[in-house]
Amino acid sequence: MRACAGYTAHRLTPPDRGADLQRFLPFCLCLASALCGAEELRWGYSPSNGMPYAESIDHELAPGFIRDLGEIVGQHLGLEVRFVETPDKRAEPALAQGAIHLLCINNPQWMKAPEKLHWSPSLFEEEDALAQRADAPPVDNLAQLHDIRIGTSLGYVYPAPLMQAFAEGRVKRTDVRDLDTRLHMLEAHRLDALIEMRRPLEFLLAQHRELPVAINSRNVQRYSIFCSYGPALPLPAERLDAVLQAMVSDGSIQRLLGEQTARLHQRR
Repeated sequence: MRACAGYTAHRLTPPDRGADLQRFLPFCLCLASALCGAEELRWGYSPSNGMPYAESIDHELAPGFIRDLGEIVGQHLGLEVRFVETPDKRAEPALAQGAIHLLCINNPQWMKAPEKLHWSPSLFEEEDALAQRADAPPVDNLAQLHDIRIGTSLGYVYPAPLMQAFAEGRVKRTDVRDLDTRLHMLEAHRLDALIEMRRPLEFLLAQHRELPVAINSRNVQRYSIFCSYGPALPLPAERLDAVLQAMVSDGSIQRLLGEQTARLHQRR
């Protein structure tokens, strides 16, 4: 056989070839085992959450709280994390069918069958806030809301007095796909008010200070934020619970939330 540059080629005799195969076989088995055993954690996220939680650019998750959290959790668990864009209306089926393994920025009240999911420890508290045009008289309580159009999230459950007002037609509910659209509808007088999670609302308005919109200091409702796991989760739920609880207890979750403020300053 011809010699290659820097190497001399030798023809293997049958005994040599057999010995080489015997030496190579354990390596192949180990490699196959590692590849077969490799697991990924499919982490769903909703584009409608908005920053500081999640932002989707060309269907890819941009830096934000969810991505930071997922990457840290993946490191703790020794798992590769793949972030999967999951619209709100697809979240529950995606968890049930294993298209995604978990979804954070979630709450049992937002799911049709929360009992079919495993719920993590509470990560942090969030609240819904009412936003109006800056020239409108502020609303002190929900009972004051009459004959107005409120921008809301599709399928979202609000406090009982507000849901009753929607049902009776005293307040018109207008489901809009994302916060940015709702804000511009409010600016254009196509809405009289909107309801949104306070952190995303404050984050977006801080980017668009020119918008004549004011956020009510009172909250519409306050609730805990959780992660929900589907039945296809590739590890014991208790193990993931322990990692998240440790991050809550040592202040890591709050630090991650605080770090999103730096991203806001970078955007200005």
